[in-house]
Amino acid sequence: MDLTYPPEAEEFRREVRAWLEANLPSWWMASEEDLPAVDRRAFSAEWIKRLREGGWICATWPKEYGGRGLSTMEAVVMTEEFTRARAPKRADFVGDTLVGPTLLQWGSEEQKLEFLPKILRGEIAWCQGFSEPNAGSDLASIATTAVPADGEWIINGQKIWTTEAHEADYCFLLARTEPDAPRHRGLSYLLVPMRQPGVTVRPIRQMDGTSEFSEVFFDDARCPANAIVGQPGDGWRVAMTTLGFERGSSDTTGHSRFQRELDMLIEQLRKAGRTDDPLVRQELARAWSTVKIMEINGLRTLSDRLHGTKQAEHVGAVGKLLWTEYHQRLINFALTALGPEAQILTGRAAEERSLPGTGRHVGDARYPISSLQAAFFFSRAETIWGGTSQVQRNLIAERALGLPKESRADREPRR
Repeated sequence: MDLTYPPEAEEFRREVRAWLEANLPSWWMASEEDLPAVDRRAFSAEWIKRLREGGWICATWPKEYGGRGLSTMEAVVMTEEFTRARAPKRADFVGDTLVGPTLLQWGSEEQKLEFLPKILRGEIAWCQGFSEPNAGSDLASIATTAVPADGEWIINGQKIWTTEAHEADYCFLLARTEPDAPRHRGLSYLLVPMRQPGVTVRPIRQMDGTSEFSEVFFDDARCPANAIVGQPGDGWRVAMTTLGFERGSSDTTGHSRFQRELDMLIEQLRKAGRTDDPLVRQELARAWSTVKIMEINGLRTLSDRLHGTKQAEHVGAVGKLLWTEYHQRLINFALTALGPEAQILTGRAAEERSLPGTGRHVGDARYPISSLQAAFFFSRAETIWGGTSQVQRNLIAERALGLPKESRADREPRR
């Protein structure tokens, strides 16, 4: 690994740091967790305005679409400085990180001009329509169909575990447009309006009382013929691009949220008098080592990218497998080490708050879980979304180690 930040990157770092020092309130680092909900919402609205004026939203996008056209190195420096200051970013992961970059790579000029400015200005909300009741890890088994008719696509089918579907204006979804083609080649990637007849959203109530996910039904729903991203039947490749953005875009800072969470857990365990236990100390040492490995792997990934080294597909699978299984193990350990009191509901009702290893969370007043309990529930899903741990292991085995492919009922036997 050969990674040296050039002088111009360090100059840009000073620019970012100066802007943050001038715009981030002095009380933010110390008080963000305890800020009342009303004040937090007011700050968030003002902060997003400042981010937009400063050009920090979607800053890597080309200037002609509203971004700053930052280089890879500048984007890394910006992320590092925002992370160091714990400065919040706009909470639009789906638009900013998934569909926006996918349109930049695959979208037509018409699609870019129509959607990218709206994403940048926060005028349009998105959800992702990939998983189905019988097509989760095996994404190529999708049964939702899209049929061309009178200059439109007519969509029928069901999606499930669709995050924030109840708030979305559009859904980017995979549908089968060529039923006679091989499974991976008969799919298309469509941009479908959610607020129309024929689209039904049903929230899925979770164990903690919240309904972040929904199931979505499409009954003769419609989208224009030109709402297809890429070519008909090429949806698999487009979707893999989106999933690549989902699985990690902050090479050198991805570990930082886990480091912050680990530091907080160590403090909790210390206050509870658990850190003298040699088994607890051993598990904490294991956790610290794993977070450090995440940091080093992030630097290696960045180094490869800067030096033009093409990474094998299994590299992302290794990273995703590492951090998701680490997080589940850590939270399970923390709840066990803290004992029965860790299971008492001590959360702050329905207020929105930030969870270091998880992100923002809005609780339910009827089931006021603590931050640690919320992290436990959320970690259950981490080894599923973006490709299950079983899928990641198969990918590593087949693509990296050259092992025989797993037998499947729909695959011809080896001869």
